[in-house]
Amino acid sequence: MTDIGVDKGKPMKAESFLPEDYRPAEDEPFMNERQLEYFRRKLINWKQELLSDSRDTIEDLQRHTRNIPDVTDRASEETDRALELRTRDRQRKLVAKIDSALRRIDEGEYGYCEVTGDPISLKRLDARPIATMSLEAQERHERREKVHRDD
Repeated sequence: MTDIGVDKGKPMKAESFLPEDYRPAEDEPFMNERQLEYFRRKLINWKQELLSDSRDTIEDLQRHTRNIPDVTDRASEETDRALELRTRDRQRKLVAKIDSALRRIDEGEYGYCEVTGDPISLKRLDARPIATMSLEAQERHERREKVHRDD
């Protein structure tokens, strides 16, 4: 990619051409320019969807703030709001993980297990583009967590 400008001290990259039907394949070099662009776009689109959903929720909560005289109805609405806010909080944490994945792409670390340094499978990254561990390392991590929880 070529530098086309500077944004806050960081060079901006020219977008790579990526066919609409492109899918990363095992027979191409791991984390080549096309794969990185594929995952960057996937992450950015996911983030935009989450942020749009958050904006809709905030607008909805502001629009539907009202005093409901019936105690049962009010409790039901407050429960719905609490659930919605918990969902948005999980999504806020997800946006932070997406930002972290985008940073790893920029730093050339994306797609490699933070525990072993081995490549994370393309299938895993396609299903969970914020993955930071290979499937094997993730399973070991979860087994250790379960053992410590059960103590």
